Parts: sequence; structure tokens; C-alpha cells
Amino acid sequence: MKRKLHMFVLGAAVLLMSGCAQGASSLSVGSHEPVVLSAWIASWDEEKGLKEYGDIKNRLVGVSCFMAYYDQEDKLFIPEETRKIAALVKEEKQEQRYISFTNDWKNEQGKVINKDTELLRRLFADDKHKEQTIAEMLQVAKELQCTGIELDYESFFKDSDLLQKYLSFTYKLSSACIKEGLSLRIVLEPGMPMDVGLCRGPEYVVMFYNLHGRHNGPGPKADSEFIAKTIKKMEAIPGKKAAAFATGGCLWEDYGLLGLQHGKIRFLDEDEAVELAKAHQVTPERDEASYAMHFTYKEAGHDYELWYADNKTLQAWIKAAADGGIKRVSLWRLGGNYRIKEFHAN
Repeated sequence: MKRKLHMFVLGAAVLLMSGCAQGASSLSVGSHEPVVLSAWIASWDEEKGLKEYGDIKNRLVGVSCFMAYYDQEDKLFIPEETRKIAALVKEEKQEQRYISFTNDWKNEQGKVINKDTELLRRLFADDKHKEQTIAEMLQVAKELQCTGIELDYESFFKDSDLLQKYLSFTYKLSSACIKEGLSLRIVLEPGMPMDVGLCRGPEYVVMFYNLHGRHNGPGPKADSEFIAKTIKKMEAIPGKKAAAFATGGCLWEDYGLLGLQHGKIRFLDEDEAVELAKAHQVTPERDEASYAMHFTYKEAGHDYELWYADNKTLQAWIKAAADGGIKRVSLWRLGGNYRIKEFHAN
């Protein structure tokens, strides 16, 4: 058994190293075609998010107020923090203001269940349910005085039946938004098939992140190969398209044997990454293929590896997208970003 495990790990390591050897070319910062910049502000971090919004609001065309989700009766729930975000960006006369809807819901105990496909099955049960869901969205957008709706339903596309119901829903939602004079943004995961007949009209925002994260081992949220492959997939998208890049990073504890053993894995923001580097007196290094920062340290008998994005990482990712023909970019998200005042997309 031990010999089989050893051979498995050795074979996987060879495949991993050969994949890296064939992997992407280096990224760089520098001049590129201008891009239009938007950003998300999350309800659970609204104080820091709104502070950073004040720092870079003049560089933003759009803001997504994240988020509105559902209660145990499948009715929309809007956190007070989301309302505060929407009110402030309206007061600031932000040009484009979106309210973002997710397929998350809160149970009676107050726990939030994320990216629930069973919730979507109920919302998409038939035309009547779809129309009720859309009517609620329109009402919330009007109540918060947003200029548009952002649909951020995730983790469903591998279910072919649910995918078809989702597509039908987006056609209905797009038509309803046009009638009400609202803009529509639809967020897509990078794994989503993009040649399935997406409706023309909305802006499609593709997530260019989580190449590495809690689902696998240490590495950047995006690199040049991942960006190039995703841009290629996006050729099938009709109309306006945008790339979403993630701030912050991820921390892995005791990651070994290609993931067969590991401790805690968690996301963290750039501020925390910078503080950890200072606390452990290490100098982060920049990875050429992703332009991301990374470092390792030991603490209390545990080994840690951390990868994160700084301003230059974001600028390199944006340049790669712009060079690939993508002229619209969104940042996930404001809050916890070191020296965000110095960030410029162009």
C-alpha cells in the first residue's frame, strides 16, 4: 500500500512539474489599451470597502453592491450593510450602481448556505417562479435606486437541466431589465461553458480567479496561461465582456503530499499578508508566470505558504486581459488592500 502511495505521489509530481514546465510565459506591467474599471464592495466588509471606495472612486465607472440573497422561504434578503453601500455610492453620484444577487440563503439559525443549487431549482421551477424571482429583483433594484442588476448565481453549470433553466431565466431577466431601463451584468465562473447560447444584451463578467485556492494547493489566483485560456473561451460570449480579478490571496498550512495531507486553508486580504511578512521577517518574492507575491514561514511547529496579489500583480493581470482584447475589468473586491490609493488600472 505504501509503495502504491509513493508511486502515485511520484507520478503526480512528474505530471505537475511537466505541466509547469510547459506552463505560461511571464507576465509584466506596462502600457496597454485603456480599460474601464469597476469594483465590488462586500456587505461583510462594508466599512473598509467604503473607505477604499473613497480612495479610488474617481477611477471607477461602476460599483457592485454585494450582496442580496435569500431567506428560508426563498424571499430576497438585503443586509443593512448592503443598503448602506448602495446609499453611499448613490450619494457619491456613482455612474453605474449594481445590486448583486447570489444563490446563497440564510436558514432559521442564521447560517448562510453558499451557492445552493437546490435553491436555484426552486427559483427556476417553472415560468411563474422565474417571473416572481425577476419581479423581486426589479423591486429591490428600484428600492435601492440602483442603475442595474448583477446576477451572480454559481456552481450549477455541470447540471445540464439546471443550466438550460438558468439560460431561460437570463433571457427573461434581460428582457425585463430592458423594459425597466436597468443595465444587466451576469457573472460567470471560468469553468462555465460559454458557447451554450448566452443571450445578447447583458455584460458578461468572467471570474479570472481561484486557479489556486481552498480546493487545491499553493499558487496564485491567476497566471498568464489561465488568463489566456479564459480569454479564448470568452470568444463565444456575445456582446460586452469583462474580466474580474481578485485582490488578496490564500494561506496554506502544512500542505504536503500533493494535498493528501494539509492543515487549514483560508483566504486573506493583502493587508494581512503584508503584516504576516513583517511579523515573520520574510521578504515576499514575485512569481514571473503570475506576477503574484509569495512567501513561506514557520510558526508553532507548522509550515505556511502564502500567495497574494499586490497592486503590480493586478496591473499585470489587467495588462494581460487588455492585450487579449478585454477592455472592461472588475476588482473583487475593495477592502483590505495595501496602498490601494496608488492603484491605477491604466
